[in-house]
Parts: sequence; C-alpha cells; structure tokens
Amino acid sequence: MIDKTKLALFGYGKTTKAIAELFGNGCIFFDDKKKELEVDELGNKIYPSSNYNPKDFNIEVATPSITPNNLLVKKAKNLFSEYDFFLADSSPIKMEKKPLNIWISGTNGKTTTTQMLTHIFKDKGALSGGNIGTPLAELNQDAPIWVLETSSFTLHHTKQASPNIYLLLPITPDHLDWHGGADGYTQDKLKPLTTMQEGELALVPKGLPLPKSNAWIVEYESVEDIEKIFDIDASRVKFKGAFLLDAILAMAIEKVLFDEVNYEQINSFVLDAHRQEELKDSQGRVWVNDSKATNVDAALQAIKLYSQKPIHLILGGDDKGVDFNDFFKEIKDLNITIYAIGSNRDKLLDLAKKYSIEAERAEFLNIALDLINSVHTKDSVALLAPAASSLDQFPSYAKRGDDFKDFVKSIKN
Repeated sequence: MIDKTKLALFGYGKTTKAIAELFGNGCIFFDDKKKELEVDELGNKIYPSSNYNPKDFNIEVATPSITPNNLLVKKAKNLFSEYDFFLADSSPIKMEKKPLNIWISGTNGKTTTTQMLTHIFKDKGALSGGNIGTPLAELNQDAPIWVLETSSFTLHHTKQASPNIYLLLPITPDHLDWHGGADGYTQDKLKPLTTMQEGELALVPKGLPLPKSNAWIVEYESVEDIEKIFDIDASRVKFKGAFLLDAILAMAIEKVLFDEVNYEQINSFVLDAHRQEELKDSQGRVWVNDSKATNVDAALQAIKLYSQKPIHLILGGDDKGVDFNDFFKEIKDLNITIYAIGSNRDKLLDLAKKYSIEAERAEFLNIALDLINSVHTKDSVALLAPAASSLDQFPSYAKRGDDFKDFVKSIKN
C-alpha cells in the first residue's frame, strides 16, 4: 500500500472518497469548487486545486468526470484512473488475485445490462460496480467476478487497465464537449480494445472504426446476430426493444464463460423503475413511464416499441443544446402528437412545425397529462419519454416519473 501522504485525489466525489476510506481516511484532495482548505469529518484535507504541486505526490487519482483539459490533469505526473488504480498491473493496490472483470459501456443501457449480467451471475458470486453506483474501492477484492458499468469518462482516463470481457452497447454522440467531439467520444468507447489480449472477448456494434486489437472481436448489428453467433433463442426472453438486446448480450457472455443459457434466470430479472414502465388506468388505457429516457436515442427506443399505435408523447426538459432534427425525421411518419414541456419546449414546437408533426404547448407535466387524458383511448399509448434531463423542472427523473404514475393512479372511471 502506498504512503497516503503521497497520494493526491482529484475531485471530492464518491469515487475518490471511497479510495480515501480504503486508506483509513486522512487523505489529501484537490477540488475546483474549494476556495480554501477544508477538513471533513473523517480527517481528509480538501484543498483548492490551485494548491496542487505535483512535486509533493507520487500518484494522482482522478474522479471520472474531471475533464481532460483540467489543470490538475495537465499538471499530474503519474495519473491513475479508478480502474488503473485497482486493475492495472502497475496498480499500487496489490490484489492477490484479480477478479475476472467485465466492462460494459455504451450510450444507453449500460446500467440495465450491468444489472442483468450481475443477476445472471448472482449464484457465481459476481459483484457490480463502477458507474452503476458502487466505487471499485468498495467492492470485495476476493469476489470472483466484477461486472463494471464503465463510462466514457473513465475510459478516457484509463491508460493501463484492461477488461477480460468488454461489452459495448450501441453508441450515439454524447458528452461531445467533454470528449472534444464525436470522434473523441467513439475513440474513448473503443479504447479498451487496444489493451485487450488474445483469448479475451469484445462484443461491439458493427460499423465502428475498430483499432488494432489482440482480442476476439465479435461485431453485431441486431438481436438476430447475437442469437445466431451464440445459439440463443430470443423468443424465450420476456423483454422487448432495447431491453431485449441488453438481455441477449448479457446471455451471450454467460454462454462464453459457462457454456450455458439460463432463460429462467434472465426472465426473473426486474427492470428498475422509470424504464418503459407500462401502466393501465382505471379505464384500461395504456400509459408508459420512461422518465429515464433522458436522451434522444433512449426516447426513440421507447417510441419504436409503440410505433404501430397512435402515440401521445410527452417530450422536453433540459436537453443541453442537443440537435433534435434527426429525432424529428425519425418520428415524422408516425401517428404521433407531441406535448412539449420543459425549458426546450419552444425549440420542440418549432421543429414539430417544421416536420409537420402535431404538437401541443403544455409547458408543465401536469398540463400535458390533462391534455392527453382528454383524448387518450384504449387504442392509443400515452408515453413519457422526454429525451432530456428533468432538472429544469424536477429534482430528478425519478420525481418526474413518480408524478406521471401518481396521475395515472388518480384517474377515475
């Protein structure tokens, strides 16, 4: 174990605080938000970033979200990502035996696929961590399998660590400012392939600019591809749409590692709340809560599930400047009415007019729900898939989804 007085932790966040706890606390942090030295209740010292002197430290570990152009990152002499810190051969955390580690990344579906695979491997002692909410420092190092939800931020900062299995879900441009553009985002998502070794598996979408790799790379385009390659019967799996792909990919890893496919086990998995939750009101009408569809791709996945029906779509929120033109091109031929809410409602209404899509200015969720309730039938679908963050009007996507569900429950005959 290294001398904690020579360890600099960049960013006072969940990941770095867990590392400090591993060292018994009393560690040194540098954080852009601090204006002067603070000492937390555990004895950790948090300095302003301007106080950092690389000559005073042997190792630096960055919280995943810290940007590549941050001055701390630029000044660091021996910077480790969280993954490097635990899993690289040069790691100062000397594990007696590293767990078999499976990394799961992509634009949408990372959390669900990580949960599904951990559920499948529950009886084999698998633990999940990473971006899913549990820092690596809190995972049992004696566990046989680590299933790690892996963000593009973590991948960018990781220089040495490598997965035994890498599962990349479909990607669409995201966090473009952070990565310096779409190419940078894609390169970071494909980065693990450059360090993987012969006999290790990478499952990646077709059509990406793959780097040179020693891994066994399997490219897929659809559920049918995975079915054929790994001899899995998707018709025996209960999930639909994007969740079916998540499930089939998780089962492919089970097939590779243990030469088995347990349909009963995957079908016993329960999706998190606010992910394509179908509800029926007292009149038998279908309402779908997909409040966690906070980007364009996730919203499109939900819409595709109901594309054969008239759709009342609640859309809008804080979209952080995303271009919606391609989204509207995708849905313009559907029988769809948009109810625009949130801070980007005017932009959405302008695009609806441009693409000749029926739209209503709702502004707030409760207004959208009242409007839909007055025209919704048993033949249509009411869908909350906002394609934007909730934080302009709600404390979280969960509160937005809960308000939606509470309204449906309150409907009288």
